Amino acid sequence: MIPVLRFMWEDWADLALGLPRYETDGAAGADIRANLAPADREAGVTLAPMARVIVATGLRVEIPLGFEMQIRPRSGLALKHGISLPNTPGTIDSDYRGPLGVALINLGAAPYVIAHGDRIAQIVIAPVVQALFEAVQALSKTARGEGGFGSTGRS
Repeated sequence: MIPVLRFMWEDWADLALGLPRYETDGAAGADIRANLAPADREAGVTLAPMARVIVATGLRVEIPLGFEMQIRPRSGLALKHGISLPNTPGTIDSDYRGPLGVALINLGAAPYVIAHGDRIAQIVIAPVVQALFEAVQALSKTARGEGGFGSTGRS
């Protein structure tokens, strides 16, 4: 089953930027763009080193029950400019209907300007499985046992 996401524009949004879209046939993630408020469109939003900001997309979304929308960094922005997400991947739950914003962080050494219409992140749609939680007196044994961080790697 291919999930259908329904989008609604904010009243102030620039509809010419379009909805998120896959840039190639094999893309797992669809690019999402900065859709800045009219007052910010000319200058953009400057993100200082180590600063964080939520960038507007001008969208609200309805995600089908049983799916989530993951917000992930764009590799080119991360490599070239140090722009990433502080909570990657970010999750948008199927019952959220508020404005869709993207939290960005500048891990680079120089300020970075996010321009109106820039591709700022990618969205990946994934199925969600909700688990049952059970308290027990003992856990099953495994070869690894209680080995923690680095316990399966080189010494």
